[in-house]
Amino acid sequence: MPLPRPVILVVEDEPLQRLMAVDLVEDAGFDVVDVASAAEAVRVLESRPDIRVVFTDIDMPGGLNGMQFAAAVRDRWPPIELIIVSGKRRLGAEEMPARGVFFAKPYKNDEITTVMRQMVG
Repeated sequence: MPLPRPVILVVEDEPLQRLMAVDLVEDAGFDVVDVASAAEAVRVLESRPDIRVVFTDIDMPGGLNGMQFAAAVRDRWPPIELIIVSGKRRLGAEEMPARGVFFAKPYKNDEITTVMRQMVG
């Protein structure tokens, strides 16, 4: 029986961007769960211990933005890896949570694929 594929949680409020991220994750050979808000993502993480990587946008409406959500992930689920993207902000290493990786939109799919594969290694 084949091993289960690693699961990546995509958090993106913009539907087209979320669809493109889901396609990227699936094309890289991973299973994907996608949600439109940080609040939804927290509910998924509370119920899915199989999530290995969170791929989140910074700029989201609602209670938590992507950086607050990433900090919450790092605090509550320390083994989960973080990929953070934004089309509006550029982050320095000092702003990133531990082991977080930042990509500016538009990002290169092959670069994110490489990082995802390294993270689930």
